[in-house]
Amino acid sequence: MTAADGLIIVDKPAGLTSHDVVARLRRLTGTRRVGHGGTLDPMATGVLVAGVGKATRLLGHLALAEKEYQATIRLGQATSTADAEGEVISGAPAGGLTLTALTGEIQQVPPAVSAVKVAGTRAYRLARAGTTPVLAPRAVTVRSFCILSGRRVDDDLLDVDATVTCSSGTYIRALARDLGEALGVGGHVTVLRRTRAGAYDLGMARTLDQLETELSLIPLARAAADAFPSRRLTGDEARRLSHGGRLPGGTGHPGPEAAFAPDGTLIALVEEKDGQTRPVVVFVP
Repeated sequence: MTAADGLIIVDKPAGLTSHDVVARLRRLTGTRRVGHGGTLDPMATGVLVAGVGKATRLLGHLALAEKEYQATIRLGQATSTADAEGEVISGAPAGGLTLTALTGEIQQVPPAVSAVKVAGTRAYRLARAGTTPVLAPRAVTVRSFCILSGRRVDDDLLDVDATVTCSSGTYIRALARDLGEALGVGGHVTVLRRTRAGAYDLGMARTLDQLETELSLIPLARAAADAFPSRRLTGDEARRLSHGGRLPGGTGHPGPEAAFAPDGTLIALVEEKDGQTRPVVVFVP
């Protein structure tokens, strides 16, 4: 039996790639039309937003730009991957701690072992082939970086627990690496958990085992109504939009709106441009 169209908020376990989770969801939902809205490293756990069926077309329009994480950063050791799965490549006894250079808009170089493309090839493929990829820095925003606690692992190593709120595209592994470099001691992530992606948090997430027992899905129409302002259409307007037509403007709302037929069916996401209401993505045949 194929599941309905909608969103599934997964609490991803450690050890699986985001693609592995999608593969599991394809089996559970009975359809190959499953995608996700934001990759998590295999070692990371937490919120992964997945779309099923027509909701795969909604993913790219959801406001998932702000993410929250809980992380444990080990100071005193740098690793080849900037996390606990890599080899230790340097280190020095960990001492004090400062975060002043790691908040606000910063230029961040992604980790060498990452999915960023270099001349069409994923950086992690180059790194695993023995080539050190040269990655350009890119602007990311770290809105907050709060240290919750710290504890000594031994005389040289210090583990600090932190929460991070940041823009999409920010690598927490790179923050740990850069913090360690700024302190001159090296640093890497040992535990990473995404607690929020946009409006979706851990309270809404279900483990794969829970989803095996009960497939918890946010129906497409509800997901769109929760994420965007709603616009009610007449029957004629719904028919025009469903065929890619345009409507007169005048709502005054520049961003995407979820447009619904009189019976509550989600017809399209629309936006106003040049005095007309245009479909951004149409969900009906």
